[in-house]
Amino acid sequence: MDCDVAVLGAGPGGYAAAIRAAQLGAKVACIESESALGGVCLRIGCIPTKTWAQTARAIREIEESFENLGVGIGEADLDFERANAWKAATVERLTGGVATLFKANGVEWVKGFGRFGDPHTIAVEGGEKISFKSAIVATGSHPIVPPIEGIDSKGVVDSTGLLAQTEVPRRLVVLGGGVIGCEFASIFSRFGSEVTVVELLERLLPMEDEDVSSELERSFRRRGIEQRLGTACTKVEETGGALRVSLGEGEALEADLMLVSVGRAPNVAGIGLEAAGVAFDTKSGIQTDEHRRTSVAHIYAAGDVAGHWQLAHTAFYEGEIAAENAAGREAVVESRAVPRPIYSEPEIAAVGLTEVEARERHGDAVVIGRFPWAANGRAVMQSETAGWVKTIHESRSSKLLGLVVVGPHATELIEVGRVAIDAESTIETLSLGITAHPTLSEAIKEAGLVALERPVHLAPKRRSH
Repeated sequence: MDCDVAVLGAGPGGYAAAIRAAQLGAKVACIESESALGGVCLRIGCIPTKTWAQTARAIREIEESFENLGVGIGEADLDFERANAWKAATVERLTGGVATLFKANGVEWVKGFGRFGDPHTIAVEGGEKISFKSAIVATGSHPIVPPIEGIDSKGVVDSTGLLAQTEVPRRLVVLGGGVIGCEFASIFSRFGSEVTVVELLERLLPMEDEDVSSELERSFRRRGIEQRLGTACTKVEETGGALRVSLGEGEALEADLMLVSVGRAPNVAGIGLEAAGVAFDTKSGIQTDEHRRTSVAHIYAAGDVAGHWQLAHTAFYEGEIAAENAAGREAVVESRAVPRPIYSEPEIAAVGLTEVEARERHGDAVVIGRFPWAANGRAVMQSETAGWVKTIHESRSSKLLGLVVVGPHATELIEVGRVAIDAESTIETLSLGITAHPTLSEAIKEAGLVALERPVHLAPKRRSH
């Protein structure tokens, strides 16, 4: 089979690349070995996880909000079988949607495992060889397995294995306090599991704003989620149908299931990159430039395997950039603001610089504005007042540097900050316009007003004399 652009992998980076290249008039073949399109995100990652998070949110509303709103429906009763059926139906609908988009755009789905034979061909197991003018590698990533004795024990799972569970474990240990670990800890605590998070570093979400970590840690404590921070897991043993998880200083935990979520590594092995002459590293992935071009001029890479970000939405973006170039146009990855959503409880989202990063770059010129949900009318009326909104700006130029939202619908609200930072907006632009009332988005405006020392719905700080 001959084509203009061959795309290896049909996750967010791959299917976005394939569709965009086809829109530009290229004959496109997308090679994918799984039985459904969409990659980890749609099949065994973002979509099923966030579907469970939606179930957990419904339970929280029943347990904590509905009574305040005057709605009585009794205790929340999780039907895990039905929740899993809804998760599966959601995945099937969305992966089927990608197949429909392929057909509508004229993208050929070549089913099978693909491997480069040389810089211009990909051999497909059980299928015909594909010859191409340009190629895009979008093979994604896989969970890292740390070198811990007994980590291969029965009952130790990665995120894929956890999503395949048919029963809620009574005791769940989560190894890793990053995004994936915190999301699953939050979900399964609401599902009824006794959850313990073990994190080697000193705080949850160590790559995020420190205020975010503190807020989530407090929330987890209130909910009874145990946290072992600054603690290493040293050994896992099977003990009569359960697990014994050994930690530092001789401490041990008993668990029925253990999730390992300590990061992901790029899928570069076994796909023939050496035969194609593409430079790569097993830890950082394929080396690419701002065009997402590899060391071979007509081969590009996008998404997790390219090693820049590990987010579905950045994979979409990179895939389209790679497709533009593979189809003969000129496009570069620009310095865009990247939203960082976390579907825990409370929801968390950030974009731009953290406060620490901002102060490292701009020193004393950094100004912070913070507004609590307890002072926002919409949050109060819907009984969701935990958390806050935080603006980060630089006083000399007034330019917005970052936005952090912890609380209701944070992952939706963060788009305001993304647009503002990409547009190089000032704190005045964010704060002095007219915002619909009563809305959650008012909290963003109000946080900016706090930063400008002119809050309306929050008492001003007392000045020292």
